[in-house]
Amino acid sequence: MRLTICLALLLTAAPLRAQDRVDDALGRAAKYLIATQDPVTGGIHNKMRHETAMTSLGILALASCGHQPADPTPEGQSMRKALAYVLRPEAQDKDGYFGQNDGSRMYGHGITTLMLAEMLGMGGDAAQDELIREKCRRAIDLILRSQKVSKSDLNRGGWRYAPDSPDSDMSVTVWQTMALRAAKNAGMDVPRQAIDDAVSYIRRLYQPDTEKKGAVKLGGFGYQTKGREMSTTAEGLLALQVCGQYDAEETIGSSDRLLKEGIKQGERWFFYTTYYYAQGMYQRGGKHAEEGKRLVPELLLPLQSREGWWEGMNGEERQGGKVYATAMAVLSLAVKNHYLPIYQR
Repeated sequence: MRLTICLALLLTAAPLRAQDRVDDALGRAAKYLIATQDPVTGGIHNKMRHETAMTSLGILALASCGHQPADPTPEGQSMRKALAYVLRPEAQDKDGYFGQNDGSRMYGHGITTLMLAEMLGMGGDAAQDELIREKCRRAIDLILRSQKVSKSDLNRGGWRYAPDSPDSDMSVTVWQTMALRAAKNAGMDVPRQAIDDAVSYIRRLYQPDTEKKGAVKLGGFGYQTKGREMSTTAEGLLALQVCGQYDAEETIGSSDRLLKEGIKQGERWFFYTTYYYAQGMYQRGGKHAEEGKRLVPELLLPLQSREGWWEGMNGEERQGGKVYATAMAVLSLAVKNHYLPIYQR
């Protein structure tokens, strides 16, 4: 009897394995997102700003944990309500734009369009499925029209803050590119040229560390010009691979740089960078994926609150609220699940 009790106590006190710790963190984060949901509107946000975009990130986070809107579970019910919030008439204007009503601009438009593309055929019922497809089609059409705005050679193929912006940047461009790729994967009509043009823009922002002939070029991507910023390097890596550029020089150089230098807590745009790092290194496979699998939980798990949320580490990311940081952390940790089609190899 005493031996049985002692064994039970030891098992209870034994530390969780690394994977169990990740699963526990994801479960607590999902509960936090559900608890944060507005019981009246269905929005998942901290009542700070960008409510539609934040709700879309919340839906993506729950989906990355394997939950679906049709599930007869608290998570499924939450996702159905959140989708209804995003699909309400006032969230998208007559031109198909999601970035006006909540002030999230083309950032939010790309996030919401990506979410809708990932949810195609996964609505709570047939009526919601039909509405998801209709809203997603209009949102994709706006992205395609926006890309055709007259721009300089450097900016051609990309996107910026507003649909009619004459310039482009890496961050906004990657969200639109991911949305286009997800929609195309789901069977929507997306011209191959639009994706090729986006890839060309992203590649123009690549800067190798050295031009020495025959040397390994550990490179990176810039924001609006060539550069090697950590956040944009991780963004460019994921975007190129999602678009099929697995063996491109830019893919190899940026992933090798991330493998060599890693990412650190406290960096500017930490949660944003970690999200792209986790997904991009997973896509790369091999030693890159193994390092991402080791490093991401090591960075994120100590930062999670007992209630399940994460919070931005500096002023810029704190402005997004706990829903933003929590959703990005979940998407980073849930890479192992590969439930979302866009993140599958």
